[in-house]
Amino acid sequence: MSYVRIWVHIVFSTKHRNPVLPFEIRKKVQIHIMDNCKKNGIFLQAINGYVDHMHCLISLGREQTIAKVSQMIKGESSHWINEKSLTEERFEWQDDYWAASVSESDIPRLIQYIKNQDVHHVGKKSLDDALDKMFKKKK
Repeated sequence: MSYVRIWVHIVFSTKHRNPVLPFEIRKKVQIHIMDNCKKNGIFLQAINGYVDHMHCLISLGREQTIAKVSQMIKGESSHWINEKSLTEERFEWQDDYWAASVSESDIPRLIQYIKNQDVHHVGKKSLDDALDKMFKKKK
């Protein structure tokens, strides 16, 4: 049997970076994404975000690609958000996403980073600045 352990940090944003995911909606979306990942065989280790983006830490399966997993998470969740009318206007994720491979040794630090998104963004730090800082920082 094949053994594959490829960790990927995926970040995707709302269309035009619109801040349409306040805490209450974001938590519902995260729970839905977790349930959907479990149902579809996607190993989602951590998820969290802020008002205009979402972070996911995923371990790809042997037949999964970043593109397929991202599309399934984004496409299905945007459909669900619109079906449940969670936002005032039609919800969309941006077409693009950011993804990077992650070393096993960096997993605990990354999980903490993902869990603490509200803290990271209180100071109005941009997503780009936060990602740059995280990847330049060494243990």
